[in-house]
This record gives sequence, structure tokens and C-alpha cells, in this order.
Amino acid sequence: MQSRRIAVLGGGAWGTALALAMLRAGHHTALWARDADMAAAIRKGENPRYLPGIALDTGIAATTDLKTALGDADCVLVATPAQSLRTVLAEARPHLPANVPLVLCAKGIERETGTLMSGIVEALLPDHPIAALSGPSFAADVARGLPTAVVVAAREEALAAELAAAFSAQNLRCYSSDDLTGVEIGGALKNVFAIAAGAVTGAALGASAQAAMVTRGFVELRRIGAVFGARPETLMGLSGLGDLLLSCASVQSRNFSYGLALGRGEELTGRPLAEGVPTAAIAARIVAERGIEAPIISAVAAILDGTVTIGEAVTALMTRPLKSEADE
Repeated sequence: MQSRRIAVLGGGAWGTALALAMLRAGHHTALWARDADMAAAIRKGENPRYLPGIALDTGIAATTDLKTALGDADCVLVATPAQSLRTVLAEARPHLPANVPLVLCAKGIERETGTLMSGIVEALLPDHPIAALSGPSFAADVARGLPTAVVVAAREEALAAELAAAFSAQNLRCYSSDDLTGVEIGGALKNVFAIAAGAVTGAALGASAQAAMVTRGFVELRRIGAVFGARPETLMGLSGLGDLLLSCASVQSRNFSYGLALGRGEELTGRPLAEGVPTAAIAARIVAERGIEAPIISAVAAILDGTVTIGEAVTALMTRPLKSEADE
């Protein structure tokens, strides 16, 4: 595979891990971070704030200058948080080479507009091809070089296949998909269900309740995906079921950990970013406006805004009208 010049926007755990993966795949890799100390640390082979104790390969050209990071890139991976994507892309726009593909690596729905990440790119940068990288992957695992499989999606099948091949390396296997919407919806909504699973666990409601929450959450994911045109096989794959299972079962998941603290009644201020928090509110509004039955998403949003307690939400879910399991 021919070496590419890849720029990664975002110096957090995921951005750093992806930059490291691209470097290991044989590409010249630049990384943009806002914090000068963080950029300097990455150049020296560490990111103590987000990936403590993990030695990074040296060779990532980390910088705080967008023009330097983007100037000669032929592919850009955008790993900034979903709620700041619009701002970052507006800053990057003057420095982006023409027609360079943008690969979205954050998972979420814009809180103010209800727009998927690809919709933000289409509005701001309509001339740039769009792809998304998603799937069951923890930044620390990728940074350590542990076996990980993800999916790269684009509406143009050829672009998805090209990027998946370019990104794949030893211990990072990238599958391709032309169902961009399905991959984005799976990645965004699994965060909300991970909060639900964490809250049930934190409230000591038992492993059976956690399993039920995850399983019925997947039913809601498929129901919502169908309304937006996502293919069922996409939601059964890495970016849907695979990511849901990983995020709902490990304290490495920021969203599961947030829900765990919520269920235990712990202080939530100052906790690491959990994208499912803003996504829950906008997802609940979307399903209400479209008449989609999604009681778990609605319950998570209500818990987060203080409308109901976890106990009240679980009681409401358990006393819903009985129906056939096959009735989705």
C-alpha cells in the first residue's frame, strides 16, 4: 500500500491512538492539538494526560498549527469531540487541501441541530469526500497495538474500500461499508445505551437487568436505524452490535463509567467527556418528533435532566404493556 500523508485533528486519547495506528501502517502522520504541552509530549513519545503509561512510537508530527498539520495532507482524520466538530472544521477550512477526504472518528449527534457528523461536513465543506471510522475500539487498546477491528464507511463504496485498505495494519483490521448513515447512527446511539447499562449496574439492579437493557437497547437502535434508512446488516455489524456490546460492558467506556457513577449517586462534575450525555437529549427529541418508540433513550434523557430517578425509570420500563418480543 502506497504511503499517504495523513493529518489527525485532535490530541485526545482517540486522536493520539489513531495517529499512532496510521504511523504504524506506514504513513507520514501529523497531529493537531490545541495544547502546546500535549503536542510536545506526543512528539517525545507520550500522552500522559489521555494515555498514561503507554509508550508511543516517535515520529508523529504533533503541532498546534493547523496550517502545518493540514498543508500537505491527502487524508484527514477528525477525532475531535462531536459537539465541537463544527467549530474545528470552521477553523480548519482555510488550510484544507482541495478535495481531501475527511474521515469522521467521533461518534455523536450535534445537540443544537440534531445533525449527524456527516451532515455538518456537508454543510461546511461540501466539496470534500466524507467517510467515518467506527466500531468496537478503545483508544488504549489501539495505542498498545492490541487486535482491533473497525469499519470505514463512505457513501461511495470505492472510497470506503480504498481508505479501509490504507488504514489497515498489523492488529488493526478495517472493513469497508457504503452505509455511512447506518455506521454513524450505530456509533452515536450506542453511547446512550452504554449510559443506561452503566446506570443499571451502578444502581446494583443485577446482571439480568443489565443484559435486558443492552438487548432492548439494540432493538431500539434497529428501530431508529430503519427510519433513517440504515441497513439491518450494518447495525448487526461492528459499528452497531459490536460497539454496543463493548461500550456496555467495560469501565474503559466513558459512557458506561458515567452511567455507573450516575447509578451510584456519585459526583458527576469534572468527569471525562461522555458523548452520550448530549446525544441522549437530542436523540430523545428526535424520536419524539418522529414518533419512534424508544423508551430507553427517552428514559436516559429524563434521568440526565433530573426529571425522573433511575428507580422510577426502570419501574416505568418494566411496567410497559406486554407484547411479543418479535414485535419491533
